[in-house]
Amino acid sequence: MIDIRNLSRRRFLELSGAAGVSLGLSQAGLIGTARAADPLPAVAEEDAVIAFGYVGPTSDEGWTWTHEQGRQAVQEAFPKAKTIFVENIPYSADASRTFRQFVSEGANMVITNSNYGDFMYDIAKNAPETAFLHCDDRTMMDNMGVFYPSHWYPSYVTGVAAGMMTKTNKLGYIASFPVPTTFTGSNAFLMGARSVKPDATLQVIVINSWFDPQASTQAARALLDNGADVLFGIMDEPGYLQVAEQRGAKAVMLNTDSRKYGPNAYVSSIMFDFRKFYVDQVRARLEGKWTPGQYLLPFGDGTDRDVWGETVPADAAKAGDEAREKILGGWKPFVGELKDNKGEVKIAAGQEMTETDLYNWNWSIDGISGL
Repeated sequence: MIDIRNLSRRRFLELSGAAGVSLGLSQAGLIGTARAADPLPAVAEEDAVIAFGYVGPTSDEGWTWTHEQGRQAVQEAFPKAKTIFVENIPYSADASRTFRQFVSEGANMVITNSNYGDFMYDIAKNAPETAFLHCDDRTMMDNMGVFYPSHWYPSYVTGVAAGMMTKTNKLGYIASFPVPTTFTGSNAFLMGARSVKPDATLQVIVINSWFDPQASTQAARALLDNGADVLFGIMDEPGYLQVAEQRGAKAVMLNTDSRKYGPNAYVSSIMFDFRKFYVDQVRARLEGKWTPGQYLLPFGDGTDRDVWGETVPADAAKAGDEAREKILGGWKPFVGELKDNKGEVKIAAGQEMTETDLYNWNWSIDGISGL
């Protein structure tokens, strides 16, 4: 039997031009400026310990699964090195204990996949020869860098398709927490939809969890009951896709191809591939060339949309593809005038949002409720 997920991931690599290409640190895209720091000392591969801290289970077929593919790529690229990982790390003192344990086990590099900065800073200060790399954070130190995928572009692209497909002009979004990545994803999605359906709106329900299938499905039902006919979200599991399948609605997913959970409802997914980035970061660390930076995995090379679902109409796929090609060609969709959902002008007419603006977006545009 063909594994649809793996098939689609291969197609994703073809779409992103990633197959067989090494992503250098400069290609990853530096947000702002790099921190001026001396490179950490080189480490022999056979002496290296690379530790990974995960917010969810590696079996989630979502966010943590994608990062686990990165760890496996590191192990394959550096077979003499030791890689270790811990799943389901809570946002509590347990996180600090986990990262402290990594250091005590000789970790030369610690990579975390979700907002653990507050639990890492003191540990990093006391472990100056350990490199720390954390996802979706904004603080750097002499031995700590940050990274994130530019998910706002494929969110816009899939929003265009959603705008073509909606019949009610009502979209729904299942959010984890009110953090910049949620604002950016929901804003980009609605902006894409409004490029073809100016009257489209988006209702958000925040469930305060990255992985809660019960809460996710309840939120999805509530959104559909309120008239939404296309859903999007930032969950690490396919609960709301299954609800959309049951209710005859459509859904855009995040992280991986999850169409097997809702083949008729599946529109696409915002796809991430951290493998090359992780391998290059670890290589730099082993060679004594690693310094901290704020890295952004670019659209088309590490961040992209999945292939369209089988039930996506041709005109919706075409409109989304045209937007994708324009963005890859240099067009910027995030340009003012933009008002927040209280009516205040936040981005002036003609002003282009920078990557830093998008990375730190913390307000909802006009047309969004619930966030």
